[in-house]
Amino acid sequence: MDNTTPLFHLAFPVADLEDTLRFYRDVLGCDTGRRTDEWIDFNFWGHQVVAHLSPDEAGKSSLNDVDGHDVPAKHFGLILEWHEWEKLAERLEEKGMDFIIEPYVRFKGKPGEQATMFFKDPSGNALEFKAFRSREQIFAG
Repeated sequence: MDNTTPLFHLAFPVADLEDTLRFYRDVLGCDTGRRTDEWIDFNFWGHQVVAHLSPDEAGKSSLNDVDGHDVPAKHFGLILEWHEWEKLAERLEEKGMDFIIEPYVRFKGKPGEQATMFFKDPSGNALEFKAFRSREQIFAG
């Protein structure tokens, strides 16, 4: 990422900061930044995500059908390079991740074909990590 590329910022609610720290740091491999008793900054692949202590708001979402799977309507994540997505999927499987949607390739042979996986953090916030074979496919219709 060069200095002219905008960086993404997301703040999201969590139920417990220590569980959140262990998950984002130890499972996903995110470095931490500033921290208080109310929030923690994470380096989410070069982007800033901030976990805010808000137990009553954490993990709430409805579901939508996408490609025959119940996808949490509220989720966030990243589009990785294909080989990075495969490495992350393998690492999460080795750690015994309880996937909402197991790693698989969606829309095979169609515009927008993508590798995807969904899982939740300890507060129930849904994350999706995906990959495309080429960036041109990200917005293919």
